[in-house]
Amino acid sequence: MTQATTTTTPPSLTLVTLGDAFGLRNVSPFCLKIEMLLTSLGLPFESDVQRDPRKAPKGKLPYMIADGRTIADSELITEYLDEITGGRVYAGLSDRDRAHGVALARLVEDHLYWLYVASRWLDDDWFPNIVDGFFHIAPALIRPIVARAARRQVRQTLHLHGLGRHSLAEQAGFMERDLQALEAAAPESGFLFDDAPGIYDFTIAGFMAGVYDNKPPTWGTKIAEKYRGLRAYTERVQEHVGVYGRFV
Repeated sequence: MTQATTTTTPPSLTLVTLGDAFGLRNVSPFCLKIEMLLTSLGLPFESDVQRDPRKAPKGKLPYMIADGRTIADSELITEYLDEITGGRVYAGLSDRDRAHGVALARLVEDHLYWLYVASRWLDDDWFPNIVDGFFHIAPALIRPIVARAARRQVRQTLHLHGLGRHSLAEQAGFMERDLQALEAAAPESGFLFDDAPGIYDFTIAGFMAGVYDNKPPTWGTKIAEKYRGLRAYTERVQEHVGVYGRFV
């Protein structure tokens, strides 16, 4: 395989992220994944915190501004970074590796992620942390009203997804099976496909970092704490790239 090379003059990159909450330096797993990827590629970038995702181009974070061009969605950002680095994002991965990686990414980002959203937003005992963590920028008098309106929207989204139609016990069962699959997929040492972590490691570890270090713990965190091999793998990825979800 020929060695991929980067472009001579990398574009000016700004990563717009959600910022901190719940004891996490970077509360969004999608934002943390891209921060890890940019760092691993050695691409210089600026960070810009946007507290209100509704102001983002697609109403979610992260998005990237590259020489004036806006790229919204972490997967599209990943594809763009692969393009400008001459294929370095996926370099060395076989078709089978990529198939495996995509399947794990979909498990994490399209299923497990929403279970963890439910553990934060739909738990009546935990919801006050949402009010303080996500809506502290709103005036105190209207903060609970704005938070409850957002909660109704999250509840509707989870219902449309399908996971919100299940009981808490059933949601916990789904989470157990997802985490069992990730624990089995995570290597006991090293990383998924190479001696150094890559995009699919960042996808898993970027999400699990926010689960393990979330303060105070949700019911989802308490389930995840049983999976020590997955936690060790998550720590290994963060340590190798030098990017952590928590404050260090």
